[in-house]
Amino acid sequence: MRNRIRNLSVRKSIILYLTVSLVLCFLLSAIVTLTASDIQEQIWAKYTESDSRGGDYWLGVVRPPASEMSRADHTISEICDFMQTYSVLIISVAGSCVAVLLFYRNKLKEPIEELELASRRIAENDLDFRIMYENKDEMGRLCHEFDHMRGQLAENNRKTWRMIEDERALRAAVAHDIRSPLSVLKGYQEMLCDYLPDGTISPEQTREMLKESMKQICRMDDFISAMQKMNSLEHRELHADKITGKQLEKDIRAEIEILGAGKTVTLEVTSTDQAGRSGESTGGTGRSVPVFTGDREVILEVMENLLSNALRYAREQIRIRVVFSEEELSVSVSDDGSGFAEKEGDVTRAFHQKNMKDSLNHTGLGMYISRLYCEKHGGQLLLENEEEGGALVTAVFRRIA
Repeated sequence: MRNRIRNLSVRKSIILYLTVSLVLCFLLSAIVTLTASDIQEQIWAKYTESDSRGGDYWLGVVRPPASEMSRADHTISEICDFMQTYSVLIISVAGSCVAVLLFYRNKLKEPIEELELASRRIAENDLDFRIMYENKDEMGRLCHEFDHMRGQLAENNRKTWRMIEDERALRAAVAHDIRSPLSVLKGYQEMLCDYLPDGTISPEQTREMLKESMKQICRMDDFISAMQKMNSLEHRELHADKITGKQLEKDIRAEIEILGAGKTVTLEVTSTDQAGRSGESTGGTGRSVPVFTGDREVILEVMENLLSNALRYAREQIRIRVVFSEEELSVSVSDDGSGFAEKEGDVTRAFHQKNMKDSLNHTGLGMYISRLYCEKHGGQLLLENEEEGGALVTAVFRRIA
């Protein structure tokens, strides 16, 4: 019963407090009025010679003139008159004030104090707390929404700090990746300026230097293209496409045929939905299969990045497992290579290369772009090493519409 009253809505609570207050005030006013009337009759009876009776009926005590009563009795009689006339109003106002104060103390004071304290802590950039008001009334819902807002602010702060760290790492990577080809080009240019005029180097050596210079120029061109692609990621809008298991399997097998030459790649596509849910009907079974709603191009691009990364480090075998439902799609790619030697945060940062040789073959943006796309799709990118050896990367996508 106590919990039911505590969880009443604010409107019902104020009605309850005022109703109880008015009932109690009415009873108290009646008691005060009757008591004042009895006191008056006792005072007046001292100045009346005989009872005012008529047959079997009591006619009451006649009020004596003020001049016949003592000052004290007259004062008390006037006070009784005042109480009989205004006690209902005075007690009702006082009772209403008490009801409002009790209502504020029991229903509003605690959540307001919680919200004020939370506001101060948020203003001080302290988001590591929770609002503990648990009542299920309007104030409880307000506190819950405020706490949800605090959680979103904390999550946004974490994302902001991560973006700042990513940008810091990106600036360092940009400086490094631009400096390397520029240093090579500068060295070749100095050699050509010093030795070409006097014929110290042969024409073949000159052509070889020019070829290597072109490679460095192409490397810088690829780097600039990658930078442009990164800038476009933030502004890319996701498109809600209907994706079935058969369609996804067909698209992935096409990617495997293009990229998977020389390695054994196995593919498994499974559904976690129960029979009878809405989706595309399977032939002959009378059972429906799930349809995932997501950006098909984004999912395939992430898939291509994961497959390319696995092909680069796998010895012989690569396993791809796709598990999807109407709410979630996960793509896991594992290989039999040496696995990850770095931390997950290092592998998924921009322009990450495992060694210097990698920087000549690719920009190191595949895992970084895959992580951004997964997060943009409401999911995440998970990296781990398998117990039997090799790396396992899982891209998780959430339904977007």
